[in-house]
Amino acid sequence: MRSQTDSTPALSNAFSAQFLLLLDERDEPATSAEADVCGPWKVEAGAEGYALLRQGESLARGDRPSGLFAHRETALLAAAILPALGRDPFYRLQSEETPNGFALERTHGEIAGHLEFYDPEAVSALHLAESLVRSPESLAHLLEAAGRVALDRAGKIVFERVG
Repeated sequence: MRSQTDSTPALSNAFSAQFLLLLDERDEPATSAEADVCGPWKVEAGAEGYALLRQGESLARGDRPSGLFAHRETALLAAAILPALGRDPFYRLQSEETPNGFALERTHGEIAGHLEFYDPEAVSALHLAESLVRSPESLAHLLEAAGRVALDRAGKIVFERVG
């Protein structure tokens, strides 16, 4: 255990720099994109605004934030959506129009519905929404960013629908 008088700087990674350098010589696995953005994320107030950091990182230790925002709620929104960006999409939009519109297909081939127009942005938004509801951490960031007034009003709507 490190004593208070020990002048050796605290480690910020359980793996040695030498070991990590050895890994730099290898190709990254296919999962690295998701690992880089999946979080968990945290928001820290700093001198220049609100920093978005991965769990285990800190402004005090000199870690570079993944984002720096003027408003805390924007940093929370970024923390909520970043895990979705590294994931394979949950949906695909078929390019051939059918009598019902453009088929919206889940990644395993099931038709989830149809859209009247060919709208890839809507499919990206559906992927983001599904990612948010699948991740309690991301959903918590989103809800925290919403603030009290929005949560109060949304709570009443949900209570009316469910209660």
